[in-house]
Amino acid sequence: MLLGIATGVVVVGAAAVIGGPVVYAGLVNGSADAAPSLAPTGGATLDAADADGRWTATGGSYAGYRVHEVLRGQDVTVTGRTEDVDASATVADGTLRGATVTVRVASITTPESARDAYFRTQALDTDRFPTATFRVTEPVDVRAALAGTDRDVTLRGELTVHGVTKAVSTDAQLGVDRSGHVQVAGSVPVTFADYGVDAPDLGFVKVDGSGAVEFSLELAR
Repeated sequence: MLLGIATGVVVVGAAAVIGGPVVYAGLVNGSADAAPSLAPTGGATLDAADADGRWTATGGSYAGYRVHEVLRGQDVTVTGRTEDVDASATVADGTLRGATVTVRVASITTPESARDAYFRTQALDTDRFPTATFRVTEPVDVRAALAGTDRDVTLRGELTVHGVTKAVSTDAQLGVDRSGHVQVAGSVPVTFADYGVDAPDLGFVKVDGSGAVEFSLELAR
């Protein structure tokens, strides 16, 4: 997972071209990705005894960030996404025993290339810290989620971003999709200062000091 600090360092020029902050805010908000959620299951379930083993990320998995910024009084929500995600999870006796998700931070993109360049160089220094990692450190009972009776799960673990590791907890959803894959979707709230990252404040644009890491994982054996 990854920390989002996308900022509008170039939004003044962009806004001037397209008609001002109000228009810019509308365009950016309109292009923001929806929060991750489980795909329709079609009633698919998985018996706990059949879920034992190691699961790894397959096509369709992604991770990214969501941040809020204010441009000359206009509220803007920015989301970045990448499918360059590796993940593995181990299940035994209906319990998630451990999981690790690794994201290539430099591959995260938004509709604005200049914002992405700032994200990589100034915000997260991806040359030095190319990946971000989330590791589940406490067992999770997933029997109800696999059976489709209660898809809500709490994942507790460690998030490493910008070379800093912090204990985190996230509410997520887990379910079985029509293909028999296990999908996990959710977000992790983050405070940028906790990871040694300054939220940009350039006067005309100010990024909130907190945001969210978002993920949707498609896991197969």
